[in-house]
Amino acid sequence: MSTSDNKMADTAEKIFIGKGEQPAWLTLALANRHGLVTGATGTGKTVSLQVMAEGFARAGVPVFAADIKGDLSGISEVGEAKDFIVKRAGDMGLTFQGDQFSTIFWDVFGEQGHPVRATVSEMGPLLLSRMMDLNDVQEGVLNIAFRVADEQGLLLLDMKDLRAILSYIAEHAGELTTQYGNVSKQTVGTIQRQLLVLENQGGAKFFGEPALALKDFMRTDRDGRGMVNILVADRLMQSPQLYATFLLWMLSELFEQLPEAGDPPKPKLVFFFDEAHLLFNDAPKALMDKIEQVVRLIRSKGVGVYFVTQNPIDVPDKVLAQLGNRVQHALRAFTPRDQKAVAAAAQTFRPNPKLDTAQVIMELGKGEALVSFLEGNGVPAMVERVMVRPPTARIGPITPEERKAIMDASPVKGKYDTAIDSESAYEVLQKRVAGTAAGAAAGGGGILGQIGAIVGTIFGTNVPRGRLSTGQLIARNVTRSVTDKVVGGVVADLGKSVGGSVGGSVGRALVRGALGGLLRR
Repeated sequence: MSTSDNKMADTAEKIFIGKGEQPAWLTLALANRHGLVTGATGTGKTVSLQVMAEGFARAGVPVFAADIKGDLSGISEVGEAKDFIVKRAGDMGLTFQGDQFSTIFWDVFGEQGHPVRATVSEMGPLLLSRMMDLNDVQEGVLNIAFRVADEQGLLLLDMKDLRAILSYIAEHAGELTTQYGNVSKQTVGTIQRQLLVLENQGGAKFFGEPALALKDFMRTDRDGRGMVNILVADRLMQSPQLYATFLLWMLSELFEQLPEAGDPPKPKLVFFFDEAHLLFNDAPKALMDKIEQVVRLIRSKGVGVYFVTQNPIDVPDKVLAQLGNRVQHALRAFTPRDQKAVAAAAQTFRPNPKLDTAQVIMELGKGEALVSFLEGNGVPAMVERVMVRPPTARIGPITPEERKAIMDASPVKGKYDTAIDSESAYEVLQKRVAGTAAGAAAGGGGILGQIGAIVGTIFGTNVPRGRLSTGQLIARNVTRSVTDKVVGGVVADLGKSVGGSVGGSVGRALVRGALGGLLRR
């Protein structure tokens, strides 16, 4: 849209969202106080999301958004001056002018965007447990696996590393139980099966290197506009827990990595979390505490988080209280439960004496919304009914050819497209096993020398009938700890040596003891 003569155009301090009796502005300095976009399917949530994303990008704020249906990809192409769009813009005092925004496409599966990867260590046991739907006991064992890997300097990068460390703790369950608590092979086996389920959902492609550098989300283009990062999530949504946990991991990483920013004049990044209810469904308390902490504190890092879902009651009260900027599209009340949901949604707004909020929520048309944004002193404005402005970029999906052209010109092209398999826990543990086997196979001479010394110490000793000497006991234990082939050689050599230097009775007793040990293995 033209910005020169339009009174309703965006400014350096605020974004124009829509107009009713009064214009609705989203203040950039308060945009990191988070927000909520709600409404039934087909009522215009995605368009509102696109309008907000365009406004942030124009202001130089990078944007991240998950694209569930592919509709948001149109933000990368110039919008068309269709009649209804031109009319709506004119009714708001705007002159429509098509625009487009610099876009980077990301895809966990690497098919419709650049691959997104994290290492197993970065994900951590809490989020991994959520991904695999583990219970408390299984999560505890997974924590032990991470602790053991950390203490032994084993890098956990991809799925085979995680499998290797789980196998390791299963093999050493007895000694680990005394140090860390109960570790059962059955529990490890259950976790391994859940890993297989995660792999079947495509999770294996998510873990590995090169891992995502979050600074690549926080770019501006050569015109100073914020880059729009779109996560292609249509296939990812087929595994809802993987989708929700992945986005929560991204938020957590932003929280951990970004420095304190206080209250900047505009956010460093705005993060749109579509289908947000998936994040909270059946989430254990530990995870809910983490979500609440991230949402409450990430504001000070200059990041604004906007949850997109059907109803405010999808979001827990403690999180909902942190969401100051609200856009509510229509809800339908066909059942008693729906009516309760409408009433609950109405109660989340600051009342306007001119509006029956609950009634209006059920009457809103497509493209209309109830809005309440934070005012200059950080207090929510009274709820207003507005018509949301039309986007300036394309509404709807782009073609595969257009997507390919954008990816070919991407600033991160080639950085993440090829996976790297570094030496990590899997390779280190494999080398340990190979080294142990090689040592056992090559250790026959050393064992013979030790047994020879033992035989020398028992020379001339009278052994009571029916009992084994100390030398015989040690010989038996040694034979049990080496391979059959090596022990066979030990026995043959021992028979000859003892028979010649000690005497037939003692030599035969040692040989019988060694052979007996072999037969009882």
